[in-house]
Amino acid sequence: MDLNIIWFILVGVLLTGYAILDGFDLGVGALHLFAKGDRERRILLNSIGPVWDGNEVWLVTGGGALFAAFPHVYASVFSAFYDAFMLLLLVLIFRAVSIEFRSKYPSPRWRRNWDIAFSVSSYLIALLAGVALGNIVTGVPLDKNHELHTNVLDLISPYTVLVGITTVSLFMMHGAIYLLMKTEGEIQARIRLWVNNTMIFYIMCYVSLSMITLLYVPHMAEKFRQQPLFFIVALINMFAVANIPREVTKNRPTNAFISSSINIMCLMGLFAIGLFPNLVPAVDPANSLNIYNAASSPKTLNIMLIFALLGVPVVLAYTISIYWIYRGKVKLDEMSY
Repeated sequence: MDLNIIWFILVGVLLTGYAILDGFDLGVGALHLFAKGDRERRILLNSIGPVWDGNEVWLVTGGGALFAAFPHVYASVFSAFYDAFMLLLLVLIFRAVSIEFRSKYPSPRWRRNWDIAFSVSSYLIALLAGVALGNIVTGVPLDKNHELHTNVLDLISPYTVLVGITTVSLFMMHGAIYLLMKTEGEIQARIRLWVNNTMIFYIMCYVSLSMITLLYVPHMAEKFRQQPLFFIVALINMFAVANIPREVTKNRPTNAFISSSINIMCLMGLFAIGLFPNLVPAVDPANSLNIYNAASSPKTLNIMLIFALLGVPVVLAYTISIYWIYRGKVKLDEMSY
């Protein structure tokens, strides 16, 4: 295994970590307006309050790894999709501000407006992330110089919107399961219904997206036809999703959350297998950016790998410690959001 493949896997692991951790944050935000009354909304906010900013560290780390290992991808994609990334950055900022400002003033109107900002920004982040993935799957119009001339509207198509909606449904299910772990009593009983409804929504979206991908984006299945062993990832994914209602019924929300996390891992794995060795497929395959023509020099990859091997365990240890410290059910007090 060469350095280019190692970095492809490392970037994938970091982005998968972000999808799992910030995924339930975004799901909680998407479900926020379904809570009844100020107290329930505060419970939802405080379920993610101690961890949401730490979860976003994985996005920063993944973006940094992408920049270090594959700078041509960073240059082409971020330059061409500048407007889209500025919109994503705006809603990320709006979401962070809404979490911090929401409980600073006791006015019902003040809190309601920040509740709407928190929920809408959570929807938009998940939707934009899904639309971006959809464009990577279908391919983008890179020229022979690996330059991309496009605008925000060019990113919108029925397929990319479906990927975006599927991402929203996935994170809503993931967030509902997380809330099941963090709540108790009457609100937990209602969240069980959220889990059932979001899971139905997700399965409908996922099945539809899978069928359309196989019909209209057949190159994503090429690796699976060449190497049937990769179908194991799809089988694990299927069993993980099937295990969620079983664990919820048996009142084991932690196991359900683990199954939901495995589901996200498998989805990212399926995406990576279908994409490899490309990073940004082009409409004309000859112009695609892959792990070789988009990579830094071997010396740079070697040096940065050393830093990654030192830094990623620190991020992992920080994440584990925060979740261990703030384990258990949410309890509101004077220090809560």
